[in-house]
Amino acid sequence: MPGQKDIDEWPTSGDAVDQRGALGRARQPARAAERGAARAKDITGEEFSLFLDFIDAVGVEASQALSLKRGYDETRLITTLLRNHLAGKLTTTSHLANSSGMGYGTAIRAINSIEERGLLIRRPRTKTGKSFSLHPTNKLIEEWQEFARRVRGTIGSTLGLGTSGQAGISDYFFGASYGDSLTIPPPTPLQTKLNLQSRLRLLVHADPTFMAMSVLKRQFEGIFGAGVHSRALSIDRLRQEILLNAERKTSQYDILACDLPWFGELAEKKVLLPIDDFLAERQVDLSDFHRVALASARYRGVQYGLPVQTTPELLCVRRDLCEAAGIGAPFTIADTLDTARALHDRAQGRSGIAWNAARGTPLGHTFMFVMGAMGRPFLNLSKVGDDYDAEWPQGENMRPMLQSDEAIATAEYLRELLDFSPVSILSMSWYERARAYADGAVGMAYCATLLAPLFEMNAESPANGVTDFLPHPYGPNSKPIAPVGGYALAIPSNITPERIDAVCDAIVALTSPEISKLYIDNGSLVTPRFSVSMDPSVRGKSQVISIVDGMARSGTLQYWPRPPVPEITDLIEILGTEIHDMLQGATNVPQALQNAQNRADALMRGRGHY
Repeated sequence: MPGQKDIDEWPTSGDAVDQRGALGRARQPARAAERGAARAKDITGEEFSLFLDFIDAVGVEASQALSLKRGYDETRLITTLLRNHLAGKLTTTSHLANSSGMGYGTAIRAINSIEERGLLIRRPRTKTGKSFSLHPTNKLIEEWQEFARRVRGTIGSTLGLGTSGQAGISDYFFGASYGDSLTIPPPTPLQTKLNLQSRLRLLVHADPTFMAMSVLKRQFEGIFGAGVHSRALSIDRLRQEILLNAERKTSQYDILACDLPWFGELAEKKVLLPIDDFLAERQVDLSDFHRVALASARYRGVQYGLPVQTTPELLCVRRDLCEAAGIGAPFTIADTLDTARALHDRAQGRSGIAWNAARGTPLGHTFMFVMGAMGRPFLNLSKVGDDYDAEWPQGENMRPMLQSDEAIATAEYLRELLDFSPVSILSMSWYERARAYADGAVGMAYCATLLAPLFEMNAESPANGVTDFLPHPYGPNSKPIAPVGGYALAIPSNITPERIDAVCDAIVALTSPEISKLYIDNGSLVTPRFSVSMDPSVRGKSQVISIVDGMARSGTLQYWPRPPVPEITDLIEILGTEIHDMLQGATNVPQALQNAQNRADALMRGRGHY
């Protein structure tokens, strides 16, 4: 985290303290409850994607275990079409036919039949109209969502859900039920120790999750049967070291912890090794990971990393101060300004709100996230359902939209926040804003859950036990989102080849439910796995864990506000520089946005995107 010292070795001790948190109260509780009940009955995009995986998996198991007569079956065609639609991936006729499990001619006839029944549409991809992409119709999507709801209900009733003392049917989520018996056991040593001639070498970020590994270093060495050496750096130095290491003939590290938005750049520069085949060989259950975290570590359909933490940026609000002021928790941009004004009290030594406003990278992140909450990504990404395609942007999708109404509204909102922010706000970044909130110097703060231990695990903090964790406040005609952040573990492409298999085994273990639970037991508050969030002892640590898990299930977690395109780091820096000039008064809103647009256009055109 910027502002923290680099750590070249894990320390040898650490503390793990119990924590508490609370979900914010809506300003209109009755309506909020009605909306929550309605959502519980719906199939979210996250769950729909897992349902398709479930249907495919059941089909594979049935074909392998049962003596069934095989025949014409459109299921794989339809699940592939729907899954690609949800992920924003291109579907062509040949791709769909090849994925069907049928002979090619049979598959083509099946695709034509699906189209004739009004379940599929073709869209021209070129001006000549000779090339098409395939898409599901609303009829097909609605049919399968209804199918998913019925299957969920059937599973819930046949497994006894909804009976006394158990979760309701609406609490069933494909892959697992949120019951009280899903306790994750401690990790066990690998059956065969890692086949390494030297220590396992990691390059990681200096944050609570990776620092939790410090307590576990010896335990990891027992699990792996090999020594473990780690180097932990601040976020900017970490990226520099990853790129520097890529220039070496042979990597100095076996495992790299990569910030999620870096994967486009690192994949484009061939810094990382694709891991799809290794994951398939080890039968890793990818459905247990938060979908957006997994997608963030993927570039153009290729997986390059496994998530080790999911840490969205949320709005942390002092519930006790809001109650004293007679106001509810803020959910919209307008609410947030009103709440910041109400909690701002210089005489009491308290400001209304803290946020990333330091020049460059910190402020650039703030602008992207808030613009997303205004209802539009800062790049011209294609719409996919209610969200945007952040994995396959190209051409005009790569054009920054800094002259849009949402960009203007974002700049004006940040300028208004200055009146209710600490005097040092223009030098505040990740750690400083969380520290100000933990110390009681501000009533609200945009904060990554990564740093929630500063107040959730500190009984002396004025914010301990009285914090509401809310999605990003949203603008008119928008919806709540929680921009996702975090890290995934990856393998450098210049690693010594004979180390690859052992290193992949280590990554699978380090991201496993058993070891992910250990991170939380030793000071972390973040996990990318549904199963870990379901563990009763984990959920009891802090409500923030369950809150993030619920956001992942409902589709509130999103990565499109900060898409992992190769130029993301430079674009963040451009925004953070030009908007900082505006906040200092050197330029006005139109000038700042025009300057940022011109610089971003020059960058993207120079890379040949449009």
